[in-house]
Amino acid sequence: MNRIDQLFQNKQQRVLNVYFTAGYPQLNDTLAIMESLEQSGADLIEVGIPFSDPVADGPTIQESNGIALDNGMTLKLLLEQLAELRKTVSVPVVLMGYINPIVQYGIEAFCKKCAEIGVDGFILPDLPMFEYLETYKPVFDQYGLYNIFLITPQTSEARIREIDDNSHGFIYMVSSASTTGARASISADQSEYFARVKGMNLKNPTLIGFGISNAETFDKACDNANGAIIGSAFIKAISQEGGLKENIETFVKSVIG
Repeated sequence: MNRIDQLFQNKQQRVLNVYFTAGYPQLNDTLAIMESLEQSGADLIEVGIPFSDPVADGPTIQESNGIALDNGMTLKLLLEQLAELRKTVSVPVVLMGYINPIVQYGIEAFCKKCAEIGVDGFILPDLPMFEYLETYKPVFDQYGLYNIFLITPQTSEARIREIDDNSHGFIYMVSSASTTGARASISADQSEYFARVKGMNLKNPTLIGFGISNAETFDKACDNANGAIIGSAFIKAISQEGGLKENIETFVKSVIG
């Protein structure tokens, strides 16, 4: 069974998914960050594949992508860094990125390597559903890898139903029609959107991302979904002075209590 399914079988509420950019702050921090995240209480880890033009991301994550690339991070190196992932990390792991580097690497070679490593799925914001279904899904299915789709406040009910029908693992609820970035609170419009999707009783779990940054926004997201995704606020936390492990533990505990 895919680890994402196992997670949601065992935990239906307050699921914390933490995103960070591979190769940031330092090139070889990737595995150490993942180990510290699990030890601190993260339920799921989302590893960003650095890209030169991360269009879905706000300034904090864009900057981390640029620094990671300058540090020398590549998709090939990331997969090498994750080779022994499952010796020390047991929580589900998804890779988030853009389709071009994966196509350049080779779709089947990429999926085969991810399956060998123990990656559980992907978040690929610029991969259209029709292209996924026609071209990528058979390969992803062959290697037991899930493709996680995103929905936004502008996504129609019919489209959300279609995504739900073609999804496994969970659905990524983008909290607002903007790029990623930490925000201090949840607006009334966002709350209305959360309640609308919750009322649809989708078959897949939902995690809310974009703008989740602290205990208050995490709690609000968890009132309306199975959990939340935190990225920019975590990137800022690991950018601070002090020990990396201590900064990670302090941040995660501040969110989940």
